[in-house]
Amino acid sequence: MIQSSTPLRGVVRGRTIELETEPGLPDGQNVAVTVQAVGALFVPPNIATSTDALRRWCQARAEVENLPPGEGLRRSFGTWAEDTEELDTYLAANRRSRKLGRPGIDT
Repeated sequence: MIQSSTPLRGVVRGRTIELETEPGLPDGQNVAVTVQAVGALFVPPNIATSTDALRRWCQARAEVENLPPGEGLRRSFGTWAEDTEELDTYLAANRRSRKLGRPGIDT
């Protein structure tokens, strides 16, 4: 069982605080909680002005916070995430079109 003033760390998820370790108290035990933020959580200025926007932003951040390595990039590529050959074709065509009408470099 924990001491009466043992500090515990956790993550806020809406109205719930998910603790990193078991508190050692029985379910249903009444507790007093003092919340102190650890580290700074970046919140874009335009989000911080709206309670609903802040709630949605925090929810979205929590969904992607613990993604496995590379998963964030895979998600950001959208429909091309599984079709790298088509992406390569598109990028090559894009590079070619940028060169049209450009003057050569004199050396």
